[in-house]
Amino acid sequence: MTENAMYVYGIVPADVEIEPGARGVGDPPAEVKTVRHGRISALVSPIDPGKPLGRPRDLTAHSALLDGASVACPVLPMRFGAVLTDEQAVIDELLAEHEDEFAEALHELEGKAEYVLKGRYDEGAILNEILDENPALVRLREAIRDKPEDATRNERIALGEHISNAIAAKRQIDTDTMARVLTEQGVLINVREPTHEEDAFNIACLTEIAKQADLEAAVDQLAREWEGRVGVRLLGPLAPYDFVVTRTGT
Repeated sequence: MTENAMYVYGIVPADVEIEPGARGVGDPPAEVKTVRHGRISALVSPIDPGKPLGRPRDLTAHSALLDGASVACPVLPMRFGAVLTDEQAVIDELLAEHEDEFAEALHELEGKAEYVLKGRYDEGAILNEILDENPALVRLREAIRDKPEDATRNERIALGEHISNAIAAKRQIDTDTMARVLTEQGVLINVREPTHEEDAFNIACLTEIAKQADLEAAVDQLAREWEGRVGVRLLGPLAPYDFVVTRTGT
């Protein structure tokens, strides 16, 4: 390998200018620049190929650069860890080979960004809701209350499984409800897998940045209806990781 390799963050239109002093991944982090070809550019920075990537601050730097760029221009994010040998390889193996498809995708993303909507059940509220709806679970819980754990191991496992299944069923209903609210706003959605057993929903959205206030208002209305039951967070604007991710080898 060459002394320095080229880390690639994402693809942007050719006329995009990087803010002076922007830094990316690596130790020490190098300045980010653009490599242009035709109608598109790659956001890149040199790295030492002998030093491993993957530290938390590298992941943060990768995401922060792309999220910041997404506010100013359309961006096609690369997956973390995309490295090519040098600038010429970025042009030959990435930009020239995919110019038309990248340019078309950037055109479709003009003025848009990703937002992520997360909901987390209040543990006490959702448990009470499940027990209110399932008298058999209440009886099972009372039957094992104050009894030794070893003597009621199977019953406790069964109770946990029933509650977990009930949460999963509610998650599906609440995800469908939130997805319907979002699609009514003209938002493109991608339902993500839950990251926590008490997740109510985890949905990525692609919408126009200019309509962020409308999205926030729709989400706030439902959050008020679910107050005390589900905590709702809206993250963004972000690079469209869930909707278009470019790939390359190392």
